[in-house]
Amino acid sequence: MFERNRSAEIVADSFSNTENERLREILVSLVQHLHAFAKDVELGQGELDAGIDFLTRTGQKCDDTRQEFVLLSDILGLSMLVDSIDNDRGEKTTDSTVLGPFHMVQSPVRQLGETIALAEGGVPTLVTGQVLSADGDELPGAVVDVWQADENGFYDVQIPEQVPERNLRGLFACDNNGKFAFRTILPAAYPIPQDGPVGQLLTATARHPYRPAHIHFIVEADGYASLTTHIFVAGSPYLDSDAVFGVKESLVLEFAECTDAALAAEYDMPVPFRHAHVEIRLAKAK
Repeated sequence: MFERNRSAEIVADSFSNTENERLREILVSLVQHLHAFAKDVELGQGELDAGIDFLTRTGQKCDDTRQEFVLLSDILGLSMLVDSIDNDRGEKTTDSTVLGPFHMVQSPVRQLGETIALAEGGVPTLVTGQVLSADGDELPGAVVDVWQADENGFYDVQIPEQVPERNLRGLFACDNNGKFAFRTILPAAYPIPQDGPVGQLLTATARHPYRPAHIHFIVEADGYASLTTHIFVAGSPYLDSDAVFGVKESLVLEFAECTDAALAAEYDMPVPFRHAHVEIRLAKAK
């Protein structure tokens, strides 16, 4: 029978026969915190109904190219918290950050030095880098997956009728020294989607929806843990107030104006152009 004072205990006991111990641990803790929360704020039936409606609408907003639940996790800071728990390796490796809601399509394989910018516009930008181990060993053949917003703050999946498919996405295999390079455009700061429940929540709480300019990376190499991270454009607005709390100081890089004629010729870049160099260090797989 239900007893208000023992509500969490009663429900937690219902999971006692769960064979998966980790699942049982998570569910029991979830129930304990959920019931404590409801009692703490004295949650009313109307408020519970509104919460259920909000989560229902969040799920209904998801499709093949949009993940509203990821966006909700992001703006609540849960994504970054789990990322910090999951990537606490204690090594001199590149910091991780959130995946974000727009890695919904597979990046096309591109050759080193190729452009990922398939549409006109934007400030020409060259990104060079190298993938290393925590100890500084070169990781030949490491795979670098990149994606970003355009100069107006849109990802390709947001404006498919306006840009070529897979615009500003690329999958690169590093050379024998673990080096990579690609041409792109300077990304812009942008608002996360505001036309769904998450946007409504930000409006209701007087929070802005903006993210600072950045490029997403997923980096993988045999024998090493996969890394999901960004590089942020130094000087971009919202570095100190990212709507999804994803900025780490170590990930902010200069995208400096470059007039190096030799480098421009090597990568067929107009002069001047922006250039950022990123060193990515991976932890060994456990």
